[in-house]
Amino acid sequence: MKNFILFLMLVPCFYLSQMKTGTFSDLETLMKKDPKPTIIHLYTDWCSVCKMEKHALNEDRETVDLINENFYLVHFEAEKTKEKIRFQGKEFGYLPNGNSGIHELALALSKNKEQPVYPLWIVLDKDQKLVYYHEGLWMPENMKQKLLEISAL
Repeated sequence: MKNFILFLMLVPCFYLSQMKTGTFSDLETLMKKDPKPTIIHLYTDWCSVCKMEKHALNEDRETVDLINENFYLVHFEAEKTKEKIRFQGKEFGYLPNGNSGIHELALALSKNKEQPVYPLWIVLDKDQKLVYYHEGLWMPENMKQKLLEISAL
């Protein structure tokens, strides 16, 4: 009986949706094999809105499934990622600033070149052209609606 109760308590954990994520170097290879729209998610580890958004998204199975099936997703920690990244034919590096810093790619992707707003969501079509830009909290129900529109293009 105890094992059955433990099982029932753990069942919800098994149903949490898992997003398939990749890196910018994965993206180049994947796009050659099977071009799909791309979602780039810029965030920081100190951003409380980013954490709330991640939790809400992981609980929305339909949106996660939509992303996994129709898009490539790259999560990009804008202030901790220090390796050089090659994206759309250009190379970007980390810009240190005392004890912190920011990646050049975060600045290049952001409309606010001084300080990006987090979280930042960028959606590119299969030809890697910008089709949607969203600064701040993007709730799963709104995300799903927009991504369905984009995947129908």
